[in-house]
Amino acid sequence: MNKQALFEQIIAKRSFLCVGLDTDVKKIPECLDGDMLGFNQAIIDATAPYAVCFKPNVAFYESMGTYGWDVLKRTIGYIKENYPEIFVIADAKRGDIGNTSEMYAKTFFENLPADAVTVAPYMGKDSVAPFLKFEDKFAVLLALTSNEGSDDFQMQTDAVGCAFYEKVLQTSKEWGNEDNMMYVVGATKAQMLEGIRRIVPNHFLLVPGVGAQGGSLREVAKYGMNSQCGLLVNSSRGIIYASKCEDFATRAAMEAKALQEEMNLLLEDAEI
Repeated sequence: MNKQALFEQIIAKRSFLCVGLDTDVKKIPECLDGDMLGFNQAIIDATAPYAVCFKPNVAFYESMGTYGWDVLKRTIGYIKENYPEIFVIADAKRGDIGNTSEMYAKTFFENLPADAVTVAPYMGKDSVAPFLKFEDKFAVLLALTSNEGSDDFQMQTDAVGCAFYEKVLQTSKEWGNEDNMMYVVGATKAQMLEGIRRIVPNHFLLVPGVGAQGGSLREVAKYGMNSQCGLLVNSSRGIIYASKCEDFATRAAMEAKALQEEMNLLLEDAEI
């Protein structure tokens, strides 16, 4: 899926919601008896009217061995078959030397296949370049994350006051373009989005941290939205684990709809 098709979905659904499929077999309702795929399918069906993106967190599937990988592949296949208009991000946070990255890119873009994959850019251009060779696919580079330890490196400044995450943005934007790269920016760093937009004004930003992590959707939109929205705001736990009972899918739909309605108002405010 290309950038224009993604924007058209945002307009059609009046939403820039990404639902994170961080499916932990220990947290899904007992009535499912550990059925990860069934849980995912129910969540997808319930939230698809309100979401423009699904983001399976690969670690939750890899931890389950071959069973988990099969669930991941079948989950993405289910989305592609039933909701082909919805963007799919494999949240894998890969990043290695060139020939290894080539294999990772083939895994997520050809084998699964996802529309995008999260990538750690800290080994440099050659570790990211293989992900940029695929037409209508995106590398989503980690830029400024919302975890507590992000200050250890990302916020460190050089002699002229440039923060490390800013250097990542400035350097990496020369590797690709807005049609094959996005950036991860945590919602808990919302006010920093204004400065980030000065560096990458037109790229889409994947913004986790709204909901369970306490990020403000309105703040994210205020500082990060551009003329084509340019945001995919992720909510995982707040949606998929809204209930541990048999009404889990209904409750997930309610949470997704509430976010979509707020997003619609923010799009209206931005005259999009």
